[in-house]
Amino acid sequence: MSLFSQLYQPISDSVFDKAKTIRLLICDVDGVFSDGRIYLGNNGEEYKAFHTRDGYGIKALRQAGIEVAVITGRQSAIVQQRMTALTVPYIYQGQENKLAAFNELLHTLQLSAANVAYIGDDLADWQVMQHCGLAVAVRDAHPYLQQHATYVTSLPGGYGAVRELCDLLLISQQHFGHFDGSSS
Repeated sequence: MSLFSQLYQPISDSVFDKAKTIRLLICDVDGVFSDGRIYLGNNGEEYKAFHTRDGYGIKALRQAGIEVAVITGRQSAIVQQRMTALTVPYIYQGQENKLAAFNELLHTLQLSAANVAYIGDDLADWQVMQHCGLAVAVRDAHPYLQQHATYVTSLPGGYGAVRELCDLLLISQQHFGHFDGSSS
């Protein structure tokens, strides 16, 4: 039994093997880094909650040499602030066509789609996920996404699902436990 299976849930050898080849993790934001709910204040302010464990996982990936990007349909100063704090270098907001941002990332980083993992929660994410080497849906994702994903996390969006995927990548590539920084 692998360490990942001990920590989260059983995983097939084929998913574990795909995780070994990932060089870029792309994340949706709402419903993945957050629980998908958007809180609006009386004066138009917007609030989101981010899990610190997800932040730790992202920073550990970056230290292990795995690139990280976010592609989200919404535009938010909160997302920019959080991703900047996590040292995410590729932040694509307001993307109604996520595939265009995906193709730009492949070109910029000179990667094959087979070396990309994408984690999402809804149908807008499928346009990119279907091209990736590792398509991941959070536990509370839309049922269609869950049915078609390579892997479905044991944790829901906003509650450590991103960290679960980060741990899968780190364990499969033998980098787990080598990061001692903070989650910011």
